[in-house]
Amino acid sequence: MSTLSKARITAIGTYVPEAIMTNEDLERLVDTNDEWIIQRTGIRTRHIVASDEFTSHLCIRAAEKLRDTYSVSLDDVDMIIATTTTPDFAFPSVSCLVQDHLGIQETGAIDLNATCAGFSYALHVANGLITSGLHKKILVVAGETMSKITDYRDRSTCILFGDGAGAALVEYDPNPDPDHAGFESFTMGTQGSGGIHVYRSGLSSQLDQTPLEGDGRIVQNGREVFKWAVRTVTAGINVLLDQANLERDQIDWFVPHSANLRMIESICEKAEFPLSKTLQSVTEMGNTSSASIPLALQAGIDHQQLKYGDRILIYGFGSGLTHAGLIIRWDVPDLKNN
Repeated sequence: MSTLSKARITAIGTYVPEAIMTNEDLERLVDTNDEWIIQRTGIRTRHIVASDEFTSHLCIRAAEKLRDTYSVSLDDVDMIIATTTTPDFAFPSVSCLVQDHLGIQETGAIDLNATCAGFSYALHVANGLITSGLHKKILVVAGETMSKITDYRDRSTCILFGDGAGAALVEYDPNPDPDHAGFESFTMGTQGSGGIHVYRSGLSSQLDQTPLEGDGRIVQNGREVFKWAVRTVTAGINVLLDQANLERDQIDWFVPHSANLRMIESICEKAEFPLSKTLQSVTEMGNTSSASIPLALQAGIDHQQLKYGDRILIYGFGSGLTHAGLIIRWDVPDLKNN
């Protein structure tokens, strides 16, 4: 990264719905079983929203948890970035619903859809807006209600997805330390030709003249997405390390999108990155799309693994096909040490 970052992440909050769907629950819906699901995905449970609960509700709860846990004010937030592929409405946006509920008076509000790479993209945008001097305090919220767009007749996809949200506060650092920059390097890319491998139909029922299936539900060619993700993320990790002039052993934690535990294992093996230094949320929460990385970060805090000052490599990837990786310093206080 040629420009010294003037942004840092100072607080985090997450929220998942109360209802839990187990693998045994799925056995009653579709032809599958616990052993088959764990063997292929590593997923044991996932949280599912109620019928009257939507993405904005999850994002608001995550933001409130951030505010209350770290005793920070959100009144002076000057931009809200919501990342989701399952908004309550086409419009108004999730970010506007969050703004209204939190009562933030003077702020911009935008929604960003980069599917499972959304949180990484939103952090990158927040860093750019703050480092440029245009903004001082940005609230990033990532929320998904994947259960509302999952076809529970399709055993290849319905076993994967869960619901949840995360929020991160990104703030201006007036005296950034070159040896402890909040954001150290980034990489991103797109392979639009692979969009046909994972999609959800909308106003158009065709993609490049190819008829789409699913009737508004998720359709995925898991094999092709798996191969693309392992190849792409492995290459991206090397780019991030080269940019930051770092070795693998200088990364404290790797936090990939929690799509599938077997995919994470393959990425770690190919990238020569130890699984023991990897944070994930997929085992207990399933694939929560853009919310999976903040949920994994929260798990790292809850298990007393992630500490203030740690260097983290996060990597989001998903439909589009799109991907984005960042190396960041963890500047969120260790509350139990205060």
